Amino acid sequence: MPRIIKDGAVIEDSWKGRLLDLESYNNAVASGEAPAADIAVQLEPGEEPAAIEGDLHAIPMVAIHFPVFTDGRGFSYARELRQRGYSGEIRAVGGFIRDQLAYLARCGVNAYAFDGNVDLDAALASLGGFSDHYQADVLQSEPLFRRR
Repeated sequence: MPRIIKDGAVIEDSWKGRLLDLESYNNAVASGEAPAADIAVQLEPGEEPAAIEGDLHAIPMVAIHFPVFTDGRGFSYARELRQRGYSGEIRAVGGFIRDQLAYLARCGVNAYAFDGNVDLDAALASLGGFSDHYQADVLQSEPLFRRR
């Protein structure tokens, strides 16, 4: 079973349901198959969280794919999901999340699934690399200069 980082720990990935791309998810909704407790959705860059807003209360996991290092839309998607009240798992997936873990956590991501062979313990240790953050985020609503 693959291992992931979730809620600050390295664990075995217990997800047993289906992870659908947005088009397949919309088809499942149209057929009455979704939303369901065993169906999650993966957003790609360019697929806004607003597309699933009506189902946020029933989707157990939203995966956000980071296919390239230079595309930061996934950061905004995670923050937007949390601001819209989504309380389920937000999982960052892809090969380009390893160097972004601390920032992803500040955007509302609580799980990480890596492509390839990654030292998960070292990746987990990198989450605690910053004692404070300048910008406001989902964990701290005021920027640093307003908190001084």
